[in-house]
Amino acid sequence: MSQKLTPEDLGEPDLKVAGFQLWVHGRQFPDAEDYDDGNWLRVTAHCGASGASVWAQGAILTVTDVAGFGDKCAAMLSGDTKSAALDPIEPELQLSLEEADRLGHVRAQVEITPDHLAQKHRFEFEVDQSYLPGIIRQCSAIVQEYPIRGERDRKGV
Repeated sequence: MSQKLTPEDLGEPDLKVAGFQLWVHGRQFPDAEDYDDGNWLRVTAHCGASGASVWAQGAILTVTDVAGFGDKCAAMLSGDTKSAALDPIEPELQLSLEEADRLGHVRAQVEITPDHLAQKHRFEFEVDQSYLPGIIRQCSAIVQEYPIRGERDRKGV
């Protein structure tokens, strides 16, 4: 990153989980309608805690990654699964949520780096199941703003 950004510079994040924030700036290939190219998003991701602040940006995840994460969080909320992950193909970012106990505590783990060849950063937070509806709404809002493209082609319809 050429300039030192703060979360305040970017406004309200599109997705927030504890100390993790994600801003979506648009599609990487705005004119692409196919599944493989049309769903990449340009984003800025930030995670910070206890004096640490790590940023990553670029086309590092897809709208399908966000949709899948929202679906997994919904399944977690309904008790159908004990974990959910935002796990894109690109190595700069990963976010996972895992049920920590039967009291509703959830362990959030964020792995983020601007340089996956030379750095590795991991943050852990404890949240609770009351965060899940907000995460689901935020993911749905992103998918509504950037609908999945080329799904019919992908399914062979």
